[in-house]
Amino acid sequence: MPLRARSARRLLLTLPIACAIAAGATTAFAQGGATAEARTGREIYLGDCATCHGPTGRGSDRGPTLEGVGAAAIDFMVRTGRMPLDHPDDPSMRRPPAYDRAAQRRLIAYATELTGGGPAVPEVDLAAGDLSEGGRLYRLQCAACHSWAGNGGALADRAAPAVTPASPVEIAEAVRTGPGAMPVFGSSAISDDQLSSLVAYTHALQDPDDRGGWALWHLGPMSEGAAGLILGVGGLLVVARWLGTRT
Repeated sequence: MPLRARSARRLLLTLPIACAIAAGATTAFAQGGATAEARTGREIYLGDCATCHGPTGRGSDRGPTLEGVGAAAIDFMVRTGRMPLDHPDDPSMRRPPAYDRAAQRRLIAYATELTGGGPAVPEVDLAAGDLSEGGRLYRLQCAACHSWAGNGGALADRAAPAVTPASPVEIAEAVRTGPGAMPVFGSSAISDDQLSSLVAYTHALQDPDDRGGWALWHLGPMSEGAAGLILGVGGLLVVARWLGTRT
């Protein structure tokens, strides 16, 4: 038999075996190779996520790869309702989550085991945080974009969202994964102890202790100056006018 014919015959014999091995690996993951929680999340992923991110999580022309993204990033996007999107061109912004927490855990477990890598969902201990240190870190690293009061702010071609609706875990996930245009702050930039302090302070912005009096919607010095100008100077003008009419 010619060499070319023997090579073709060998290829035809080995191709079904290779396909069977690949199919067996996929079946093993779907049925027994992954955790029970991940297996139950497979249906959610294939129904709502695979259209954009691909059935293996490696991305497509409609969405980026999830390979190496990690559980923290996926959890942040799902629990804040930023994913899934109805259309790939829709803005990724906070919305009511599409699934309850139990379904979220199943989906995240499946997607994480499917793609691997990346940071895990951080554990946050608010009681271990130092508010003074957290305030220093927030003003140094966060206030420029999210404003001193956590109300969000305007950036070039985009807006930094408010941090006040975020839960402690969501704040920690955002710090470690850098969603959207936000930079990633790894443990070399913000240690785990510092992260607890930063999260505790940021979470405290939801209900600030306004010791200075009227908060003026936490808009900052501009609103305070405007109030002083209108109420203070305006009041003086009214008094001056009243005194002038009496004389």
